[in-house]
Amino acid sequence: MNRSLSRALTLVLGLLFVAVGVGAASGPFGTTASSSRGLQLGIYDDSEVFGHPSRAFPLLKELHAPILRANLRWGGALLSVATRRPDNGADPADPAYNWGPFDEMMKRAGDANIKVIATIIGTPPWANGGKARNVPPKNANDLREFAAAAAKRYSGDYVPGGSDQPLPAIRLWLAWNEPNNPVFIVPQFKKVGSRNVIASAASYAKICNAIVTGVHSTGIKGEKVACGATAPRGNNRARSLRPSVTPLAFLAALKKAGARFDVYAHHPYYSGPSESPSTPPKPKGSGAVTLGNIGDLLALLKQLYGGSKHLWITEYGYQTKPPDPIFGVSYAKQAEYLSQAVSIMRKNPRIDIMTWFLLRDDARIKKGWQSGLISAAGKKKPAFATFSRLARHH
Repeated sequence: MNRSLSRALTLVLGLLFVAVGVGAASGPFGTTASSSRGLQLGIYDDSEVFGHPSRAFPLLKELHAPILRANLRWGGALLSVATRRPDNGADPADPAYNWGPFDEMMKRAGDANIKVIATIIGTPPWANGGKARNVPPKNANDLREFAAAAAKRYSGDYVPGGSDQPLPAIRLWLAWNEPNNPVFIVPQFKKVGSRNVIASAASYAKICNAIVTGVHSTGIKGEKVACGATAPRGNNRARSLRPSVTPLAFLAALKKAGARFDVYAHHPYYSGPSESPSTPPKPKGSGAVTLGNIGDLLALLKQLYGGSKHLWITEYGYQTKPPDPIFGVSYAKQAEYLSQAVSIMRKNPRIDIMTWFLLRDDARIKKGWQSGLISAAGKKKPAFATFSRLARHH
């Protein structure tokens, strides 16, 4: 990042912090001590839900999880719905679409009385000139039409061909995942004259607005679309090997780019095993937003979008040791931290949902995550019982 961008970000965020009184909101409880009884707990684990549904859904019922986050992949990956360009993108019955795996997951969720947060994600090659799935679409209307088709299909009264029963309804939607992270959107920065600007926020604003507009085009009451789902950290260095954007800088840029949404979402992960849910991020001034300083994000969200904007925590979790040797905590500590995290969230009435990542540990120790409530071998950790208890008493 060049000096002018660094100074600009420092000035903008400094002014915003002063305006919203971050000092009063920097604790994990934000600016309020009132209690939220409406927090709903959920699970996010596509590998289990799509790969092993016969064992996943009984466990979700045992957990009393009312919410399941699941990826509805537009394109660019396994289980993609739109592997080729549809003739009519807004028609859920267009023959280019393959909804089969997601339909089956929705039926199982409906049978288990679980509400689904559908995350629309991934650009198909036909929509971005044959590039990778983290390159935004050239025409946002293609994405808007897909979102409209998805909202129609999962409206609650849509009967697909060959069936005599409507598919279960989706009322909760999420636009993309961690757009301040180059894994999900590139480029993060671009050069404009002598300055580097946050390109990912401008690209994501179009993605967010397309999904919001597409979903709401059905006119169905009660639908909510969350945007953001931001990663907890970034470096704000355009010239680094892996440029990324800190959450508060991204949100400020997103507002400037004209993003509109019903709810904001964030992933306030810890950075090391010594951090409890209430620990502020280290080093101080890093720009990270964990659960320990979630009040900073809520304060900025209120300043930019008003106090009526709520927050979903669409990814959260603590890895365990065993098996993770670097970021893992003990089984007992994972359960303790889960309880602490839920207590922090319930004390803030603007936090509505938390989805825990994962249900089951990834067996790939070096590549995957081991934050499951169950080990890869199928052993229930103490956090499994903790989650079940907390979910029953929401």
